[in-house]
Amino acid sequence: MPIFSTIFLFFTLANMSLPGTSSFIGEFLILVRAFQRNSLVATLAALGMILGAVYSLWLYNRVVSGNFKPNFILKFSDLNSGSEGPKA
Repeated sequence: MPIFSTIFLFFTLANMSLPGTSSFIGEFLILVRAFQRNSLVATLAALGMILGAVYSLWLYNRVVSGNFKPNFILKFSDLNSGSEGPKA
């Protein structure tokens, strides 16, 4: 399942607001303004972002390389051209 895991990694990193993804600028600007107004609230918000990133990495690890069961894995195949979704 290398294609699925690569796509899932990309969306997990985007969920963590990694620089270069769409949500990074928004969260960065919110934290900058929050630190200017109230540092305690901004610290709690930053802690929430860190915990969210830790959970995202835990989720990715659990989904991609969780409990390995060879008999279960053999029943499924990786993504193919038909599983991309509807084509316009």
